[in-house]
Amino acid sequence: MEFKPQYQLSPELLVNLNQIERFYGQLESLHLPKTAQLNLERDNLFSSSYISNSIEGNPLSLPEVTNLLLGDRVPTNRDEKEVCNYFDILKNLHTKVDQPLTVQYLLSLHQQLLHGVKDDIAGQIRNQRIVVGHYQRQAGMKKLVVKHEPPSHKQTDIQKSLQCLFHWIAAQPKIPAVVQVGIFHHQFVYIHPFVDGNGRSCRLLTAWLLLKYGYRINKYFVLDDWYDIDRTQYSDKLHTADSGDKTEWLEYFTDGMKYSLQTALAKAQYSIESVEVPKRLSKQQRQVYELLLEQKQLTSQDIVHSLKISRQLAHRVLKALVGKGFAAEKGVTKGKYYILK
Repeated sequence: MEFKPQYQLSPELLVNLNQIERFYGQLESLHLPKTAQLNLERDNLFSSSYISNSIEGNPLSLPEVTNLLLGDRVPTNRDEKEVCNYFDILKNLHTKVDQPLTVQYLLSLHQQLLHGVKDDIAGQIRNQRIVVGHYQRQAGMKKLVVKHEPPSHKQTDIQKSLQCLFHWIAAQPKIPAVVQVGIFHHQFVYIHPFVDGNGRSCRLLTAWLLLKYGYRINKYFVLDDWYDIDRTQYSDKLHTADSGDKTEWLEYFTDGMKYSLQTALAKAQYSIESVEVPKRLSKQQRQVYELLLEQKQLTSQDIVHSLKISRQLAHRVLKALVGKGFAAEKGVTKGKYYILK
């Protein structure tokens, strides 16, 4: 059994590939200050950990995920554990790029992903029938609407399909790296090797492959922001390739890389400006400005606690930042808070 993907290098796909290389080259040419680089990478890791789990139904909000990961505390429930597991894998992916993509590596990743969440199925290829779909209420009754049924339900057959896909990747077919990654992304979800955790495993391996091919994902950009714009479209576009031809999916996937790189460029340029501009501020104003960069929004009480200053001084500093155009005031009275302008 050999994996032979079907697709066309359509005009749209070719344009996207050219623009991806151009935008990535612009990102590489930027000289980001260390603080800006660390902030950008941290935000990317937090955003990816939030979105990828949220797509699969995790109820934690972005602020909750950010506070959890910033606090570096022990998770107290399954939802928190799920996010922390994903984050721990994602932030260390760059240390794994020299190893080959094997079923053993996949199982170890899945084991870590579901550890403490669903230990009974963690690190195990399924050996049962599953379908992908959603329940729809009709005539007062719930009916399962099937969107995708994987081609195999026996563990041995699923493992063979994975090995064929991994062998194809290892053989480094003479097609653009981004196209290879897009093909892998769909085919992995199509095989659907696990009872749970397929989407998250796929997105982690997609990031791993991009890192392996020299794209410094996480440091500069993530793809999850694209999937998050319209999650239904993400699912629909994935399944357009189930019939065999992956062209439409690849156009969507490369649209996403292009969008994510453009977003990353804007963030990087803003980060450079954010580091350079506050040099005109006083020491305390700069401290509060840096807190705003980190926390996104602050109250005067937050500043009192963080900088150990009086409430009156906190108000004066915030007023000065608003007056100089660095911050904006939101809310009223007790609900008042401040954001970057």
